[in-house]
Amino acid sequence: MKKVALYSGQGSQYVGMLKDYYENNVDAKSFIDQANQILGYSLSDICFNGPTEKLKETRFTQPAIFLHSAVSYNILKSNLNVDAVAGHSVGEYAALYSAGVLSFEDAIRIVSLRGELMFSAGENEPGTMFAVIGMDDAVLIDICKELNTSGNVVVPANFNSPGQIVISGSRDYLRENSGIFKERGARMVMELPVSGAFHSPLMKPAQDKLAEAINNIEFNDSTIPVYTNVDALPEKNSELLKKKLIEQLTAPVLWTNILNNLQGDGFTEFIEIGPGNVLQGLCKRTLKDINISGYDKLQDIENV
Repeated sequence: MKKVALYSGQGSQYVGMLKDYYENNVDAKSFIDQANQILGYSLSDICFNGPTEKLKETRFTQPAIFLHSAVSYNILKSNLNVDAVAGHSVGEYAALYSAGVLSFEDAIRIVSLRGELMFSAGENEPGTMFAVIGMDDAVLIDICKELNTSGNVVVPANFNSPGQIVISGSRDYLRENSGIFKERGARMVMELPVSGAFHSPLMKPAQDKLAEAINNIEFNDSTIPVYTNVDALPEKNSELLKKKLIEQLTAPVLWTNILNNLQGDGFTEFIEIGPGNVLQGLCKRTLKDINISGYDKLQDIENV
């Protein structure tokens, strides 16, 4: 039975996350305190107490999700043997950490920088994202190509599961034109509460600065295959993992392809590590004949 660990992405955060770890596990507390020290502010206070609006700011959301996933993994690892990893968007950093590619300190620093850069890019070049439900991938891609004109960006950003795709682009233009997806057959089109057009060309300024920082960090070859967002294929080479991590910021997340490729490669046990259960839901909507579980709360881990 081949097992894969999946690491949660943005949107999985919630106020109160990690509090049970901090109050009841000495190792977790030490790790969370270390993260606060590295970052120079109390990320734990934002995780524990919010407010929700502050935790939703991508500059705090991303390190919060990474920290939750990393802490969960550290407590689990002695009882967890997986054959591959994958992470949704920012979750890819936790996947790389768990596979020995990045140190904890480098990973949380770069995730924090990523969140800051994406937040700033969204302020400088207003963008937004819409979830499009119940539309065929090919039809959606064609509409995006039709709308994506010079000066106006509209692109697929996240292929999350069959019939659940997120599009990204220029804020006012996308709001004005989002109705076309409903007219062409989508069941629902809904704007997401995000601060920018993530996984689109509007993130290029953030990508350039992130690349500079990533290229100054030591990457190790992965101990197990990492199925990456940009091509949904397994990779272990450190230089290629670095290249794909940089590309990821402006490229769509091919999550449906990742799940299908994992099943095609013989994986039957899918384990989500991190806050919430979003990825478990995407697995259920995409794959059949697999086992799905998740570790969010400390109690989940203690029951292993």
